[in-house]
Amino acid sequence: MTSESLANELPNPARERLVRLGRRALWRVLGGVLVLWAVATLTFFALRLMPGDPVLAILGGPSGNPTAETIAEAKREYGLDQPLAVQYVLYLGRLVQGDLGVSYSQHLPVTRVLAEQSWPTLQLTITALALAWILVLALTVLTAGRRRWVSNLASLAETLSAALPHFWLGILLLAVFAFGLRLFPPAGSDGWRTLVLPAVALAIPLAGFIAQVTRESLELTLDQPFVLTARTRGLSDTAVRFRHALRHAVLPGISLSGWAIGALISGAVVIEVIFSRKGLGRQLYQAVQAQDLPLTIGISLVVAAGYVLANILVDLLFLWVDPRQQEQAP
Repeated sequence: MTSESLANELPNPARERLVRLGRRALWRVLGGVLVLWAVATLTFFALRLMPGDPVLAILGGPSGNPTAETIAEAKREYGLDQPLAVQYVLYLGRLVQGDLGVSYSQHLPVTRVLAEQSWPTLQLTITALALAWILVLALTVLTAGRRRWVSNLASLAETLSAALPHFWLGILLLAVFAFGLRLFPPAGSDGWRTLVLPAVALAIPLAGFIAQVTRESLELTLDQPFVLTARTRGLSDTAVRFRHALRHAVLPGISLSGWAIGALISGAVVIEVIFSRKGLGRQLYQAVQAQDLPLTIGISLVVAAGYVLANILVDLLFLWVDPRQQEQAP
């Protein structure tokens, strides 16, 4: 056997890593499908168990005073006269085909409502996550491993920030910066200025939570031998922190970022209502109130899909930042 043929038979490390990553991503996608099914199922039955009749929402609410014949016709049209199990099976069949139905309250295709309302929520979520990480990096890198009183003061600020409720912080920001100083508009979704206060209200509690984990990791990393070696080579403290220690210290924070997407979207439900912003959160709040089953399930599925996708991307990013983890990929 020649050396060339032997080399060809040897496993390619890059190819093996790619295969492991692909297999890991596939398992995550399959798990995501199960999550979406569970979300659709739980939302379907939860709304059906709520008091009230969804037919009244279809017909304009109790104030519409629909006749018994009108109610019966609406039930037949929307399949609400079928047994609950039959409604569930039929609805799952439409979901598999990509048919999310028509909103009871808005009388529009759910896909159209989602297309119009997804971007404002996505914009708010991405901005809040980016702002949270800026705060995390600035606070932890500048204060971790410093004098004891500096670290303790920064740690206290992180704990207080993580404990702040979104709704309270949003109202406080409105009172001070919108109604008091009049620096930002109190409501709306047009322009970057309407995005500042909602993004800050979402970012500060999240930054406090992630910073707590990142600080502990960074302080442990700064005591590692490879950091001491970097210092002996004459690198400045700032260079050591950003070029060597930070890469390892942010790994726990990165792993939390997938969860953070879900936390931001759930927080957006309250924030979008407080700041009268367009978005999926405000639409979900209104859809649940109106017992709008198709719209509620459609928004829940989009949020769950975003959460699953974010976790897959964060998982792959975690492996990219720390290549040693690739050896553990299934």
